Amino acid sequence: MEMTVGDLVKRLSACDPASPLRLAVNPFFPMEHRLEQVVEATDRAGRLVVYLAEGRNADTQLGHLPPKVAVALAWQAPVQAPPRRPRRSARPAGGR
Repeated sequence: MEMTVGDLVKRLSACDPASPLRLAVNPFFPMEHRLEQVVEATDRAGRLVVYLAEGRNADTQLGHLPPKVAVALAWQAPVQAPPRRPRRSARPAGGR
């Protein structure tokens, strides 16, 4: 089921209205983008649809999505650092 404008308004109403709005895209290569436009149009089925769009400036794509956001979206599994292994003692001079 698609999210509606009402669903989005309801979810956004719980957020700080002064916070920047970003768009997370592509679960396989998560990136974040600035949103700059809201456009209403009719889709192929004749339904009114609202589109949220990024801007046209080069700085609209901000870079990789923060890992915590990708995990919260279930686009990535939480990653833990590998366990640390004890260091081996230094090798003697000559590499043997």
